[in-house]
Amino acid sequence: MTDRFRIPHTLVLLFMIMIVALVATWFLPQGSFQTAPNEAGRMMVIPGSYQVHDERVWLSPAVLFTAIPRAMADAQAIIFFLLIVGGAIAVLRATGVIDALLGWLLKRIGHNPALLIIFGTAAFTAGSGTLGVSTEYIPFAVVLISLCMAMRLDAMTAMGIMICGYCVGYGVAWTNPYTVLVAQEIAGLQPTSGIGLRLALFVPFVAIAAHHIWRYARRVAADPAASLVADLDDPRHSAVTEYPPFDRRHALIGLIVLAGIAAMVYGMSQRGWYLVELGAIWLAVALTAGLVARLGLDETAKRFVAGACELAVVALLVGFARSIALILEDGQVLHSIVHGASIPLSWVGTELAAVGMLAMQTLINFFIPSGSGQAFATMPIMAPLADVVGIERQVAVLAFQFGDGFSNMILPTNIVLMAILGMAGIPYDRWFRFAWPLFLKLLLAAAVALVAAVLLGYS
Repeated sequence: MTDRFRIPHTLVLLFMIMIVALVATWFLPQGSFQTAPNEAGRMMVIPGSYQVHDERVWLSPAVLFTAIPRAMADAQAIIFFLLIVGGAIAVLRATGVIDALLGWLLKRIGHNPALLIIFGTAAFTAGSGTLGVSTEYIPFAVVLISLCMAMRLDAMTAMGIMICGYCVGYGVAWTNPYTVLVAQEIAGLQPTSGIGLRLALFVPFVAIAAHHIWRYARRVAADPAASLVADLDDPRHSAVTEYPPFDRRHALIGLIVLAGIAAMVYGMSQRGWYLVELGAIWLAVALTAGLVARLGLDETAKRFVAGACELAVVALLVGFARSIALILEDGQVLHSIVHGASIPLSWVGTELAAVGMLAMQTLINFFIPSGSGQAFATMPIMAPLADVVGIERQVAVLAFQFGDGFSNMILPTNIVLMAILGMAGIPYDRWFRFAWPLFLKLLLAAAVALVAAVLLGYS
């Protein structure tokens, strides 16, 4: 009975969603909003301008196959970044610095896994909430798994710390430049305004996530068979029993990695760098680390190629996930979905309208998993809609953050989620079983926070 209802391979699941998206283009109204450039030159949706198209566009089943290479071309920056990161991590592992660092950490916190869960979740949350870090976490997935395995935790606990932290960070973001600042600009609000409430939400939402992860970790510690990934025979999920000493060469390589991370933080926050520049940094780190460790150019290249090959499946996942939104865009129903979801919000009271915005943003995030893309598509509608229903625009921005951030942890259209799971060797169905109860807890807490925000006149 269990085998009959087993969730299929992730690529099969994504292809099935592509089929649903294609069928939706045949039956849903096809329409669009008018757009116009704002003062910054960005194309913005004009509220109230939605119109159904007179002529219908029909997509043939062949688009299911042509959309995938187009989507991979569209997502080439993140795909190539992933391949570079995979190669760089393989080189770093070959230098021994990762195992040596893990041994050093275990001597200090190995006796208390709760510290790793609490402070690890908080650290990932803070990184995403301030700088909008998400893709940049991917290189550390295998490292975190190794650390958790050595502490008698499992790979699912490691991914809970990373993915849940990243998603909570986007949900309660303070200054995330890709979501909250973009949404506030579109809504006509002062950048970073309302940060007080978002800072206050940090501790309770991190506590909800950390508690969920810790409860699962305790069950696994008491009974390893209770692990959701206990039956997976993946070399990435094996514990290392002996660690090399952390010597001067490892320390120098560690400084090189830290310098690369510092350059990433500086470039993202001050220079507007993203995947192209970040990929260049990881290339430089891999080459320099290989030379310092005296691997030689040939061995460094071999390790790099092997690491990149391991992420070929992840690259396919990214392409398939992007294909879904591409089909909806080609079929001209993406704006129709946004328009239809927004209509009921004008029929209810202010508190329920705020919760309804949360539900709508959560739903739309399935079709537009990009935070900034969702902001551009929905905030031009949500901001004036907030005026109509009598709530502050800041509340609409908060609903957008919650809907975008928390749902990222369960949506297969989220390419960052799929990339991290692919890097960690964890099937999507196993992750979903772990994450969906936490998603519901966060959604309930978000609804309570939105009602409180309305009652407090949050602005």
